Amino acid sequence: MIRTRGLTKDFVVSRTETVHAVRGVDLEIAPGELVAMLGPNGAGKSTTMRMLTTLVRPTAGTATVAGADVVAEPALVRRRIGYVGQGNGAGHAQRVGDELVVQGRVYGLDRPAARRRAGELLDALDLADLARRKVADLSGGQRRRLDVALGLVHAPRLLFLDEPSTGLDPHTRANLWEHVLRLRREHDMTIVLTTHYLDEADTMAERVVVVDHGRVIADDTADGLKRDLAGDRVEVTAATPDDATRLAALVERLPGGREVVLTGTHVTGRVADGPASVPVVVRAAGDAGLAIVAVQAVRPTLDDVFLALTGRSLRDGGPAGAAPHEDPTQERAAAAAGKDAA
Repeated sequence: MIRTRGLTKDFVVSRTETVHAVRGVDLEIAPGELVAMLGPNGAGKSTTMRMLTTLVRPTAGTATVAGADVVAEPALVRRRIGYVGQGNGAGHAQRVGDELVVQGRVYGLDRPAARRRAGELLDALDLADLARRKVADLSGGQRRRLDVALGLVHAPRLLFLDEPSTGLDPHTRANLWEHVLRLRREHDMTIVLTTHYLDEADTMAERVVVVDHGRVIADDTADGLKRDLAGDRVEVTAATPDDATRLAALVERLPGGREVVLTGTHVTGRVADGPASVPVVVRAAGDAGLAIVAVQAVRPTLDDVFLALTGRSLRDGGPAGAAPHEDPTQERAAAAAGKDAA
């Protein structure tokens, strides 16, 4: 469904400054997959999405999307994909049902067909009672469901979702995803998602592509990335510092034991299988006469994966533990991207 080779985008922001937003991305996505692209602000995720959806022209490389070349056949790409961007797509002064009908007409449906399709999507996304309401009067979750409906009017086989649930409360996020996943099952859609919510990528995506500094630095299932790049962790609290020292040596001898850290009476270490290691630690400590106050296995997160790959937290895009920050260079690149799309 998607194939890129050396996909690259540079933005010239001044005579002396060029932002290399995307640097030679190679990517393949098969029909029916749900793939999440993760990375901090400024990683190149949205620029990659804009190139794949023909909103931004690549500087170099190739990309085929839904069987069409994004440079040579942009109109064909647009007819075959759905795209839900970060902003709301509907006119605030328009009525919900009218916006869907107009979108259908834009895609070539005659008026009766456009009305039928609008009705189907209003029902599918629980918007039927809001058909005559103005978009400006909708809640944030209702607007995002309308954005998804607009992206599905022409029944695309490939849907791009660029941070679709940002700013929504947990209940509304869950409701939005319930609708999206049901429509995906019913229509066998391929979905490419960018998100800052790691739980979305972890629980729903079959593959996770991690992007940093404009490059793909990891590509696997969420479980595969966590297993191979972060690993389980065992945490043990001993009764005394002397017991903790001996427990640290025990943790190092566990299968896959590494990165053992001793702090006072507390021991942490990476292991191959956290849950299986806990009873081993308890038995060995008992046999050695060591007193354990607490022991637990901790499964890694996707943020642990990014930390292992880059030394930075994916949650804030900066050094681990740093506060979130803005990248002024990336902001200028984003402005350049807007001009390019125009």
